[in-house]
Amino acid sequence: MALHVRGVLLPDDEVRDLWLVGDRVTFDPVPGAETVADGGFILPGLVDAHCHIGIARGGAPITSLDQARALARVDRDAGVLALRDAGSPFPYPELDDEPDLPRLIRAGRHVAPPKRYLRDIGVEVGAAEVAATVAEQAAAGNGWVKLVGDWIDRGVGDLAPAWDADTMTAAVAAAHAAGVRAAVHTFSESAVEIMVRAGVDSVEHGTGLSLDLIDLMARQGTALIPTMINIRTFGHIADQARAKFPGYAEHMLALRDRFPQVVRAAYEAGVPIYVGTDAGGGIDHGLAVEEMLLLHEEAGMSTVDVLAAASWAARAWLGLPGLVEGGLADLSIYPEDPRQDLNALRTPTHLILRGHPLP
Repeated sequence: MALHVRGVLLPDDEVRDLWLVGDRVTFDPVPGAETVADGGFILPGLVDAHCHIGIARGGAPITSLDQARALARVDRDAGVLALRDAGSPFPYPELDDEPDLPRLIRAGRHVAPPKRYLRDIGVEVGAAEVAATVAEQAAAGNGWVKLVGDWIDRGVGDLAPAWDADTMTAAVAAAHAAGVRAAVHTFSESAVEIMVRAGVDSVEHGTGLSLDLIDLMARQGTALIPTMINIRTFGHIADQARAKFPGYAEHMLALRDRFPQVVRAAYEAGVPIYVGTDAGGGIDHGLAVEEMLLLHEEAGMSTVDVLAAASWAARAWLGLPGLVEGGLADLSIYPEDPRQDLNALRTPTHLILRGHPLP
C-alpha cells in the first residue's frame, strides 16, 4: 500500500507532499494512499559514514549475524537509516537487503601492516602483498576498501606510516583498478600526506592534516570523516601509552588538541565533510547526533551544513538517492526544525525505512 507524508521538506524548505510507493518516492499523487504524517520537518534518513557493525564493544570481532543486526538496529533506532561500515573482520553480505536494517555500504576487512594494528581486525600483510590484498578486499565489500595508513611503530616509539610511500600509493591505485573507492585510517602527519597525494577517496580521522593538504583535498574532492567523538578518546590512549612511549603519548594529545581547528579549516576550505562516529570497539553505536553537535559547536559548521553532512549530501556521496522523484523512501520527520537546534534530531516523530514506518 502506498503511503503519504506532508511537511517541510529539507533542504528545499518547502511544504511538500510525498508519496511512498514500495521503496521509492514520488511527488505525483497516489489515490488511496494512507497518510502517515502531516506536519513537521522531513529529512532524508541520517547516515553514519564511518562505523563498524562487525566489531563488538571492546574491540573483538563479532561472531554472528545476530550481533551485526543488533548493532545496526541501535543506529537505526537513533534515526540513522544508512551506514558505511569502514572495515569489518566479519562478513555479512546477507544483511544488505534486510528490510528492517539501515542500508549498508561495506568495506571488506582492513588492510593493515603486520603486528601493528588491532588484533584480529585486519588482514595484515607486508608491502609486497598489499595491492593483491586490496583487490581481494574490494570483492569482499560493496564499493569500498579500508586501508590502515598508520599506527604506532614500537620501534620508533610513535606513529609511523604503515608501509613505504610507493606501496601506499599503489594500494589506492589497486582499489581504483578494482572499481571501488579507498578509505584510509590515518592519524599522523606523514601518512595522511602520502595518502591524500595518492588520491585516496576519503580520509578517516585525519588529525595530521596540514593547511596545504586541506587545500589539495578541496581541489581533489577528497572527503574527510572527522570522527570527532573518537578523537576525544586520545587522552585515554595517551595515558595508557605514556610509561613506555612518552613521545607517542604527547603526539596524540597534540593531535587531539588541534583537531577542532583542523576540521574548521577543512570546512572553510570547502573539503567535503561527512558525519561518522567510528562506532564499534571503543565507541558506542547510536551517537550520530552527538557527532553532529561536535561538528557544529567545536568545528564551527553551520547547522544546515551539518545536516547535509549527515543526510542529503552524505547519501548522495554514498550513491543513495535522496527525497527526489524516484529516490529511496528513507526519511525522518521531526516536530521541531533541526536547522534551529540539532537536538531536535533526538526526537523524531516518524522514521520510515525502505518505505515502511518503523515502530
